[in-house]
Formats: sequence, C-alpha cells, structure tokens
Amino acid sequence: AAVVTTGRAAGARRRGAVRAGGTAPDEPGAVVDHPPADWGLAPRGALVEPGGPTPTFRLDRRDEVWSDRAGALHRHAMAAQWNPLTDIDWDAPLGTEDAVEDAVVQLMTFLVENEQAALVVPARFLGQVHPHFREVQQGLAATIADEARHVDVFTRRATMSGRSLGLSGVAGRASLQSLLDEPDFAVAMFLLSVMGEGTFVSLLTFLERCAPDPVTRRIAQLTRADEARHVAFSMAHLERHLALEPDLHGRLASAVERRHRALQHTAGLDDEVHDALVLVAAGSTDPDAVAAGWRQVQTLQREMADARAGRLARLGFADEQTSLLASLHSRNFM
Repeated sequence: AAVVTTGRAAGARRRGAVRAGGTAPDEPGAVVDHPPADWGLAPRGALVEPGGPTPTFRLDRRDEVWSDRAGALHRHAMAAQWNPLTDIDWDAPLGTEDAVEDAVVQLMTFLVENEQAALVVPARFLGQVHPHFREVQQGLAATIADEARHVDVFTRRATMSGRSLGLSGVAGRASLQSLLDEPDFAVAMFLLSVMGEGTFVSLLTFLERCAPDPVTRRIAQLTRADEARHVAFSMAHLERHLALEPDLHGRLASAVERRHRALQHTAGLDDEVHDALVLVAAGSTDPDAVAAGWRQVQTLQREMADARAGRLARLGFADEQTSLLASLHSRNFM
C-alpha cells in the first residue's frame, strides 16, 4: 500500500494571512480604522497572504473618508442613471427668439465649465482613497460619471441651434481654480459640494422652472437630481467627520474665508451670465418681461444663500456663522 503524506508547503500561503475586515460594511469590525498598506488592492473581507506590494493611498483612515450612507447612496446612483440618447427628446422644437437662445447658449457654456471642475475634483481624490473603503470609491466614481454626462448634455444643448459656445470669464475660471488647488479632501468636498453644487441645485431648479424650451427643461430636471445626490454624499461624509472632529468646523470656516479673500478682487459672476439668467427668466426682450426676469434672479440669489445657510446649520455651524459663511461663498455660484 502507498502512503501519501502532506508536505510542508501545503497551506503555507495561508500561514500568517489576515482577514481584511469584512465584506458587509455594517458587520462589526468589517471596516477597520486604518487598513495596512500591504492590504493594497485586496478586496475587503479577503484573506490577505503576507508579503507583496505596499501601494500608498493617502486617504487611508476611516475617519477621513467614511460615511455609513456611502453604499446606499451609490446603489441609488446606479438605479438613477439616465441615458441622454433616450431620456431627452432632442428633436423637440426650441421656439425661442434669438436673444433668449443666445442666453441659453451662454448659460450652457457656464454650466459646462463648472461641471468640468466638478468632474476633476473628485477624480483627483478617487485614486487616493484606500480600496478598503470601496463604497466611498464607488460614490466618487458615480459622481465622476454623472459630471461627464452633464458636460455632454450641456454642450449638446448649447450647440443645438448652430451657435458657438459663449464666454468663459476670467473670474469664473479663477473661482474654479481655487477648488482645483484645495489639497484637503474634507475641505474640497465641502467647498465643491455643500457650498457649490448645493447652490447649483438651486440654479438648476430655477432653469427647470424658467426654461424657454422642453429640451432645456428636461436637462435641468435630470441634472438637478444628480447634483442633489452629490450634495447628499458629501453631507453624509461631513456630518460623520464633524461629529468625530468638532475642530473641523474651524478649518471649513477658514477655508471659506480664505477663498473669499483670494477672490474678492475678481469681478464675481460675469455680466454675461447674470444677463443670460435674466433673459431666460424673462422669456423675451420685452421691457416688462425683462424687469420681471431681473426680480426672479434676485430672488434666486437669496434662495441660494438661504439654502447654503440651511446646509451649514445641518452640519452644526453656530447660528451666527451660517449666514456669514453663506454670504462669503463665491459669487460665481460654484
């Protein structure tokens, strides 16, 4: 009879291996506070063989990035995806006078520029998040996909009538550059989403209500829903972060004030964009309609500031801070 004995190599790859947390994020101990570098790209919950590469992920601490709602928000984002080819009737008539169509083109140009910043900022941080926090990675990736789609539909709407894109102002680009230059993840998400994209939710609501044609109205409706989800993603992250690190309130407030000082000598919202908003709200160049459109834009700006103050209050800022910080936000909206 032959006898087979187990060699010393059997199971060697499992000796010293550790379990990289757990698959389901709501399991106790599933999401660890500081995943080791040598876990690298190992899926959370996998058994990690010792040795191997040790990639560097700068955002590798749970309290820096985590949100208990990240997974649910990502699933909602996937279920809410829409297709520009089928969900927008691009053959619908525009039916607007030339001046109003020019205004729409200018607003679409403005939106494209701002959405490109909203794409680049989360893309810059995506590769810095440790894969152990995969729900956060997925949420950022969904945001990037949304913004890429927004750039596409805004550009397509701008060129529907055969016109060239409108003006890209220096003040607007300076405001957006300050977002691109922010190295801190929490601060960048706060400035971009809570302050900027939250303000754009108000702007897109305004455009949906005042749109001079069905294509613009539908685009505003679809993109507004995406932007509201982006705001919810950042709010969930910051609510948890602030509860664990109350001093973060001071850093966020300082970032708003610092950005305001850096931009205070710029022109703010371009006249072309402001006038385009007025004309879109007016729907025509009739003097009485333009006067009514101007009043609607003033109301919009007050609504934007009030909504920012409301989000700041939700994040636990003191009452005396909310109105001040809301008023110091970039006049360029984003």
